[in-house]
Amino acid sequence: MGFTKHVRWGADAAAWEVAGVRWLADAEQRGGARVVRVLAHRGASIELERLEPVRPTREHAEAFGRALAATHAAGAPAWCAPPPGCEGDGWIGRQRQAMTPAASWADSFAHHRVLPFVRAAVDVGHLDAAGAGVVERVCERLVDGAFDDDRAPARIHGDLWSGNVLWTAEGAVLIDPAAQGGHPLTDLAMLALFGLPHLDVVLDAHAEAAGLDGEWRDLLGLHQLHPLAVHAVSHGPSYGAELVAVARRYA
Repeated sequence: MGFTKHVRWGADAAAWEVAGVRWLADAEQRGGARVVRVLAHRGASIELERLEPVRPTREHAEAFGRALAATHAAGAPAWCAPPPGCEGDGWIGRQRQAMTPAASWADSFAHHRVLPFVRAAVDVGHLDAAGAGVVERVCERLVDGAFDDDRAPARIHGDLWSGNVLWTAEGAVLIDPAAQGGHPLTDLAMLALFGLPHLDVVLDAHAEAAGLDGEWRDLLGLHQLHPLAVHAVSHGPSYGAELVAVARRYA
């Protein structure tokens, strides 16, 4: 028996979610992280396999870190590339976000991920102009190449907080993706931001499998600017304050 999920944001958001699950499932066939199975999809309703949660083990966490690296290694055609078959703006939670392919990670992250949500947070009164200016200075440094590396676009989950990792007897299973072409550290940064059982085991296993260099942990805060800006819009000024505090480290 499956589990029927009704996507409150409507049929378009449900279609994006299903496409993202299927794209990540393609990576699973190449050793990537396990993804929830879609049994049926109609309009805003998605029927998913029912998963039975268990307490995660260290072994599960290590396997998940390695598998997530394989998911990322499956790649994407461009930065901000959407799952196959999707067009227009995508979703992260209940908010829309641009899925316009970009030439560089810095350009995509600054202009399509961080700045739109910073402006929206200002508009709703959850971030003041001074705080927005701090984040904007980081984005200027991004576009100027201060944080560039030579990595190609990865296939990322895109909304990888702990609630979207379910632990079963067979290991971790991903749900509710905002799948896209992005940087691997973006997934790791969200796991670190909102916590995860055996987090250090997951991160270390991923880093070893992906061949991340010794400086990668210093950049997790940079990649947290996107989810913090998203939450500043929808969850209030406390996230706006945290966004600015993290941004100051890179400004």
